[in-house]
Amino acid sequence: MNKTRQRNPVRATILIVIAVFLIIVLFNAFFVVAKNEYGVVWEFGAVTEVKEEPGIYFKIPFVHTVTKLPKTVLLYDLPISDVITADKHSMVLDSFALWRIEDPRLFIESLSGSQSNAESRINAIVYNALKTVISSQNQETIISGRDGRVVQLVMENIGNSFDRYGIKVFAVETKTLDLPDDNKDAVYTRMISERNNIAASYTAEGNAEAKRIRNEADKKVEIILSEAQAKAETVRAEGDAEYMRILSEVYDSAEEADFYTFMIALDALKESMTGEEKTLILSSDSPIAKIFN
Repeated sequence: MNKTRQRNPVRATILIVIAVFLIIVLFNAFFVVAKNEYGVVWEFGAVTEVKEEPGIYFKIPFVHTVTKLPKTVLLYDLPISDVITADKHSMVLDSFALWRIEDPRLFIESLSGSQSNAESRINAIVYNALKTVISSQNQETIISGRDGRVVQLVMENIGNSFDRYGIKVFAVETKTLDLPDDNKDAVYTRMISERNNIAASYTAEGNAEAKRIRNEADKKVEIILSEAQAKAETVRAEGDAEYMRILSEVYDSAEEADFYTFMIALDALKESMTGEEKTLILSSDSPIAKIFN
């Protein structure tokens, strides 16, 4: 009876140990990959598989180990540095790069899967590209042309430099690309003066062109008015000639001529009897006096 009681605790302890071991084994047999990460499966120090899709996966306990790599777009802030333009002027550059791991296997093989190693490569390549582009342009061009042209040239300069590392740089942006504080005011003053001179030149050219256009317009107006007046005189003369011709045809007899004279006299009388004054003083040979006689 005592021997049975002694065996039972030992058996229970063994069962508990086995259960705990099985739980540990079961717990280590599965791993979860989120949608914003890669799951890298290792076997004795070598990569055997990369899980890119999110989900729950099986692995062999105590044989396989799993590490995670970010799948999202990452930001690397480059250190502030000085760069020299083509005309040998110093400028302060503060920029950043957006990048992502594209090929986890190649990333691990080339950079040991280290994000700091990747940032070190990004710093060197991006800085060299920025320095190359800025050193090929004058300071004035860089200051006055901050429209994305610089970063576009930088991306073209980078090209496929990061393909061998399994990463991709999506964009390079400049937070600051400006003059050093000690000579900023002097450069801006010089640029303002140059811009004012250019503006004055454009204004003078514009005024000269406006004056030329006005002179040409005035000349055309004078020609048009002259031609219109000449045409009006011609039409008026033709109208008077036609009028006289019609009169000569209508009043070609003595009776018709007298009637015409009579109508003219009536019209003259009508025009004379305007206003409050109704008294007319006429000579005896006046056509109007002959009406009343």
